[in-house]
Amino acid sequence: MHNEESRLLPITFIDPLAIDRPTYDSTVPARDSYQRRIDYLRISLTDRCNLRCVYCMPEVGMQFMPKDELLSNEELLRVVNACAQVGFRKIRLTGGEPTLRRDLVSLVAAIKAVPGIEHIAMTTNAVKLAPIAHQLKAAGLDRVNISIDSLDPQRFAQMTRGAKFADVWAGILAAEAAGLTPIKLNMVVVRGLNDHDVIDVAALTLTHDWDIRFIEVMPLSGVADVANDGVVASAELIGRIESEFGPIRDLGMHDADPAHRYRINGARGHLGFISSISEPFCSTCNRMRLTADGRLHLCLLRDNEVDLRGALRSGCDDDELMQTLGAWSARRRFTDVAWHEHVGRIARVSVISYSSACACACQSTPVSVIFVRPYTCNQSGGIHDRQHQICDRPGDLLCTRILGWHGRHE
Repeated sequence: MHNEESRLLPITFIDPLAIDRPTYDSTVPARDSYQRRIDYLRISLTDRCNLRCVYCMPEVGMQFMPKDELLSNEELLRVVNACAQVGFRKIRLTGGEPTLRRDLVSLVAAIKAVPGIEHIAMTTNAVKLAPIAHQLKAAGLDRVNISIDSLDPQRFAQMTRGAKFADVWAGILAAEAAGLTPIKLNMVVVRGLNDHDVIDVAALTLTHDWDIRFIEVMPLSGVADVANDGVVASAELIGRIESEFGPIRDLGMHDADPAHRYRINGARGHLGFISSISEPFCSTCNRMRLTADGRLHLCLLRDNEVDLRGALRSGCDDDELMQTLGAWSARRRFTDVAWHEHVGRIARVSVISYSSACACACQSTPVSVIFVRPYTCNQSGGIHDRQHQICDRPGDLLCTRILGWHGRHE
């Protein structure tokens, strides 16, 4: 590891109350430094999950946070209220697995009652969804995204390490019956595991008014055996589908939706391709993420975090919280979209390790990240078999990184 392990540093945590920040005009919707409107907050309700999907989580060895480290409902609702005041309109509830929360229905109702929150969606594995789908709809949940990586019960159990396909299918039908529509089904495609199921899953759109979204697997720490050789590019999937169904109609992309949409001729539903690896969509991003323990990520792929839990528990009032959210939305900068510009240089994605400083001449501030190799360093033009990061100075593009990504796409 080139002696990198001796220089490991922790993730950068930012105390929002300990730094100077500009006063934020609460009458203007939150925008970042690229003038993208930031109006979408993904909230992790828990770090726990009842599945161990092969592309997401190791089978054993997971350590979960104690309850007192998670945001309380009161703290969470204070954050949501502050977000609404600076122009956030859409909330997505994620996990872990959000249906593991026993108070999920009442929490949805409380979030929907916040003035300014117009839409609540939830990403779920649907194992526990069927019994509560109608309650969630009545509480104010608008729609769901459901993970379904195969229609074959045996292969589905293999991908999820034990889930019953029948439970998930019942959850899908219950969600549709409850009006949690449009139904979006997410399939993470992994070469050699479920890529041969793509045709059957795509065929669901022939008889159902559902959006089927095919997602390129992301390389995550702890599941490197899947990440190294598992990526199936969206272009390859489109070719396979057209070989079966003929040319599919290109419907393009809609605003900040990461999926490029298509339709099979005569189908009721749509296909979508989320090309996180082969065609990144960072330049249109409008979202931030709140972890279950109150860390605000300005970018889903960056590990710098704003410690809102610490601020809340240190006596931060609602105005200070609102100012922090508005100001930090504006701080999203060039390096948050540089990944979009340079990921195409990667010859082969491979999870390496957690490392520290960039080895290039920029001498960037060290952070704890997951890196990829081999790739081209824009400053020197050489191929580096080392760990690098993007320089934090705008205009000084150096190296491509992939870091800090969790869970499923919306």
